Order: sequence, then structure tokens, then C-alpha cells
Amino acid sequence: MNARLDHRNPLVFDTHELGRRPGALQRLTREIDAPKDLGIREVIEVPDGAPVELELRLESVMEGVLVTGTARALAEGECVRCLEPVELELEADFQEMFSYPDADDRGRVKAEPADDAEGSAEDEDRLFLEDGLFDLEPVLRDAVVLALPMQPVCQDDCPGLCSECGARLADDPDHHHDAVDIRWAALQGLAGSLGDGEKDEMSGDGPGSARAAEKQEK
Repeated sequence: MNARLDHRNPLVFDTHELGRRPGALQRLTREIDAPKDLGIREVIEVPDGAPVELELRLESVMEGVLVTGTARALAEGECVRCLEPVELELEADFQEMFSYPDADDRGRVKAEPADDAEGSAEDEDRLFLEDGLFDLEPVLRDAVVLALPMQPVCQDDCPGLCSECGARLADDPDHHHDAVDIRWAALQGLAGSLGDGEKDEMSGDGPGSARAAEKQEK
């Protein structure tokens, strides 16, 4: 059995003032403390307890209350390229229907509760008012996740980190490492260990080389 909604919860709203007359409107603003894990965990999220500003428009319709709103907050995360902290001004829009528990999806009062499997499956996808109250938290969570980037970056053209030493490339645009072919490095090491005569032979200028023979003929 689901726990009853608590009107003291800042994300629970009361629609009794709105009434059930189709077309009636109510506008609300509320600042709340962000619930835990509001966002994409370990990627970017609104910190637990951070202020979240809500602007809501409640409209009474035949089948329930249509809630349209915007949530604004500051999200924090980490750049996926350079691992620096990222702050993002979040603005998440949402719209959700909260149905009257005694009405079907066309606003008609149900004669009897639906006990069949098809009716139960349909109800699982719907959100309902409970004694005139509705819980905005699941709607808010879905809206925030959709509004946040899956791969946050500190700036669109962030070059990331050096693959060799891990330096942040944005701090040093000229950062580079000289690429050395290990085969040439081995030859350079061998040349350094040889005497001058042996070097001449390797370079083609030694007395036994073809280039030396050509010099003698001349």
C-alpha cells in the first residue's frame, strides 16, 4: 500500500483551492531545498539541499489537474574532458496530468474501480491526486534529468588533458611532447657509442666505403 501524501512536504501541492470546475487556473511559486540525487548521479546534479525555484500553473480539466511548470537551480558536476568542476544554470520545463482517482482518462466518473489487467496497466502509467494533493517530486526528477547534459563540459571547445602527462591543455595551448621514433632513438644511441672512424663508415665516408673509393679515384 502506498504511503499517504504529507502536505508538509514542500513538493506536495494542494489543489482544493482550485476546485474541480474545468478551466479554473491557479499560479504558484515556491522555493524548495533540492531532494537528494536530483540529476544524473556521479555526472552532474543539483546538490542536496540547494535552492530550487519552482513556477507552477495548475489548470482544472475534466479528468484532473494539468500541472505546467519550470524549475530553476544551479547544477554542479565535472567536465568529462579535463575533469575540472562545472556549474550549470538549470532550467527544466515540465507538464503532467494528475488524474482524479474516480475519473477515467476522458474525465468520466468511474462506476466501479477497474479490476481487469488492462485497466491496472493503464493506471500504472498515470499519476493521481490523493485527497486533492499531488506529489511533484517524480515529475521534477524526470524533467531535471532530461534538461541536464549527459557529458558536461566546462566549455564547448575544451581540449581536455594531455594523453601523455595529464596536463590541462587549456592552460597551455602550446603544450606538446616531441615524438621520437624508437627505431631512430636506437640508432642514435649506437652512433654515440662508436669512434669517429666507425661513424665515418656508417655515414659512407670511411676508408672502406664506396664514397671514399670514389674520392681516391678523383
